[in-house]
Amino acid sequence: MALTEDLDLIERSIRHLQIEWEKFFGGVERKAPTDQKARLEALIRRYTDAEIRNNTERFRYQSLIARYNTFNELWSKRLRALEEGRPVGIHGVHLHAIAPPAAPPPPALPAAPSRPSAPTRTGEVRVQDPQRDAEAVRSLYESFLEARRQSGEGAAVKFENFQKLIGQQAARILAEKGASAVDFRLETKDGKVSLKAKPVK
Repeated sequence: MALTEDLDLIERSIRHLQIEWEKFFGGVERKAPTDQKARLEALIRRYTDAEIRNNTERFRYQSLIARYNTFNELWSKRLRALEEGRPVGIHGVHLHAIAPPAAPPPPALPAAPSRPSAPTRTGEVRVQDPQRDAEAVRSLYESFLEARRQSGEGAAVKFENFQKLIGQQAARILAEKGASAVDFRLETKDGKVSLKAKPVK
């Protein structure tokens, strides 16, 4: 069936586009994958106004579009940041991919003398798709806010910004590591809360 084949093609194209964007942002490719992006969007538009009668196919199409829109927004933000010469991120949120050997942590805020220097960890949350796994991201977000309150850190981060950053990191790790999902966990050390990301094969 043509629609089923096109949905398979859309899914493959999204994954391929993820890899191509990461190559571009990583400096491997000098040209952004705008041609591949245009071809994928043309295929997506083919069914924008079409009536998809099969519930399974309609749900799959909508899920793929939501996934693509999430990634596309992240790519656009990273591209703007690259053009403006600034890093992409949220003040107060630090994400590190777990990989041996571990990189040294960023400088920590001054801690009270009685605060232990050993890191404390909060339970892991697995994310495959930030949109589809919104409840998991929400749970991680609430744990993050609580950990920041307990450590006395600054103003709260908006959920929308937090979700976008999680999506960005998940997309990068899924593409670079060939992972099926990403485990995120909180770590508090010397009064500073950070998020650790670990690829899941």
